Amino acid sequence: MLLRSATPADLPRLQDIEVAAGAVFRPLGMDAIADDEPPTLAELERYRAAGHAWVAESADGTVVAYLVGEPVDGAFHIEQVTVDPAAARRGIGRALIEHAAEHARTLRLTGLTLTTFTEVPWNAPYYERLGFRRLDPDADLTPGLRAIRAAEAEHGLDRWPRTCMRREL
Repeated sequence: MLLRSATPADLPRLQDIEVAAGAVFRPLGMDAIADDEPPTLAELERYRAAGHAWVAESADGTVVAYLVGEPVDGAFHIEQVTVDPAAARRGIGRALIEHAAEHARTLRLTGLTLTTFTEVPWNAPYYERLGFRRLDPDADLTPGLRAIRAAEAEHGLDRWPRTCMRREL
């Protein structure tokens, strides 16, 4: 598995991965997540142009996963980490998160943050196994994380329990 920076040519594939990964939410009764549009090419390009978009490429050159994020309040915020279901359960997501952690260290950031669903097994419970802890929504959220959560709520993601998480670096 090769991890590398995303290129402009990769971006449509990232959308395809997002659509495929969304489908696994349908059996959980989360049809709105399954039907949600993937990030736009412009959104993905913003992360890529900033140097904050990475992909995992299989031995045959197929992009099978990606991670995008950006610095938020002294931490690297993982906006999205998605693995194509056909390549799941092989440590690819973990490898991308570790890659983001190394990048965050080079930026002298103090941690990784993300937001996720609490009751989806491959969301909050998975991130806890990777060393993330749930943040208290009243005491631990920075202004940037509060803004991210507000945008998510506006997008309708709060129909299911969500949390902010952090891993110290």
